[in-house]
Amino acid sequence: MPTFPPPTRPGPRAELRIAIDGETLVLDGSPSRPDDTDGAPIVSYAWVTRPDSPAPLAAPSGGPLEGQRATAALPSADGEYYVTLRVQDAAGRADTASSYFVVQGRRARVPAYASENPGWVERAVVYGVIPRLFGAPAFQAIAARLDDLRDLGVNALWLAPVNRSPVGDFGYAVTDYVDVNPEYGSREDFRRLVQAAHARGIRVLMDFVPNHSSAQHPFFLDAQARGRESPYYDFYDRDEQGGPTHYFGWTHLPNLNYDNPAVRQYMLDAFTYWVREFDVDGFRVDVAWGIRERRPDFWPLWRRELQRIKPDLLLLAEASARDPYYFDNGFDAAYDWTAQLGKWAWEIVWESKTLLTYNLHAALTNAGRGFHPDALIFRFLNNNDTGTRFITDHGEELTRLAAALLLTLPGIPCVYTGDEIGAAYHPYRDAAPLAWQETYPRLRDHYRHLIRLRIETPSLHARAWQPLNAEPSRQVYAYLRFLPPAEAPLLVLLNFSGADLQAEVRLPPPFESFGRGRALTNLLTGAAVTPSMGASLTLALPAWSALVLS
Repeated sequence: MPTFPPPTRPGPRAELRIAIDGETLVLDGSPSRPDDTDGAPIVSYAWVTRPDSPAPLAAPSGGPLEGQRATAALPSADGEYYVTLRVQDAAGRADTASSYFVVQGRRARVPAYASENPGWVERAVVYGVIPRLFGAPAFQAIAARLDDLRDLGVNALWLAPVNRSPVGDFGYAVTDYVDVNPEYGSREDFRRLVQAAHARGIRVLMDFVPNHSSAQHPFFLDAQARGRESPYYDFYDRDEQGGPTHYFGWTHLPNLNYDNPAVRQYMLDAFTYWVREFDVDGFRVDVAWGIRERRPDFWPLWRRELQRIKPDLLLLAEASARDPYYFDNGFDAAYDWTAQLGKWAWEIVWESKTLLTYNLHAALTNAGRGFHPDALIFRFLNNNDTGTRFITDHGEELTRLAAALLLTLPGIPCVYTGDEIGAAYHPYRDAAPLAWQETYPRLRDHYRHLIRLRIETPSLHARAWQPLNAEPSRQVYAYLRFLPPAEAPLLVLLNFSGADLQAEVRLPPPFESFGRGRALTNLLTGAAVTPSMGASLTLALPAWSALVLS
């Protein structure tokens, strides 16, 4: 049998509520519950402010926060304040839960936890990691490159699946949900990797596979061998004849049965194990859409349980951001797909040798229909499913321009293994570690500058943007990035052409005065740009170039 997640642990369950009462912060642990089986009473409540909070919290006496209901003066420093409650019962068993509140403009508020994202998520630039391409053993090899990744500027790693799976599998056929692939290292190697990333300000996301297991998973093997006598027979989704159903009909990937409460609890325990024991910072959830189809009420329950333990996780659905379900039911972000399952929205943009910007506009705006108001779109040029690398198909010039697009749009951008050096490989076919040699010497600095610019410029990691009318419309795409309602605007122009152009951009209200009567600065180069003024701004755009103007 595989390693089990610790079952729902006997002992108390910590729960807390945060409230703002005038100038007082109220921390309420009364929702905490004794153990369901023996009812041992809770005898102590201890409150701790996380060290990275902007300021300490203290009881009115100036001492520590204690008791089932604790109060403190509201701090004035802006930022997110994370508080952890530890409860202990008469049998000596303990549990913890965490939550947070926000101070903005010296005013405190309680976030909408079901839909609001922690601040770091809004500024996230994710780097996708294929562990085996970093070297062997993989956890140590990834750790050895953390300084390079920090220098690149990314602030989160998305690790392709690291759970135990059959030899030679990419990782999406899981045989143990609470162990690591021994080819990558040990649990302690993984723990050290997470700690080393955190020491550099980089968060770590796991790629998790809750929809199906491997057909080699011991639960499935036992169910196949013993039939209905197996305690795991009902762990798997079955058709009318009692046969297991499979992910996309692939018989090596049997679907799990989320109508079974034991499966739901098992998977909640598996997710929370990695948060509690290894302090991971979030999950990319494989086939989130599959569980949605079979058990749509699972994801809100899952989010509440994970947020109870660590409220600043990033929860990313492998599902289309065009479907509002995911943003109403537990996820912070979803994929830049069309409504067609697995279809990359940007693919049509690059299919034609003569790029038409109206295809780009349709891809970025859901064909003009827009997205859920809380949608964060996970955008990429490459990932594990895009096959041949973008630069191999389209060359360096278009890759540099597409990278500028990726890193100046709203959403969460993903840079994938080796993008910054122009690495050429196929994720599922090539297993040899990368040499990490810069095939395109200018590319890493280009990515590095774009990432730093995005993270350091509030308008570029805000959600607000407005596409603009630009000519020549077949080659030039333009948009504004700004802080709501219309503050600190930046103008982004992209020339998807091998020819130098004079671009005309018409600015709508309330941005008509942008760039008029002054020189602009291209934030990509630091050079001054002086537009010609008329009904539109007219600017010179070199071939295959991007301007980010302030």
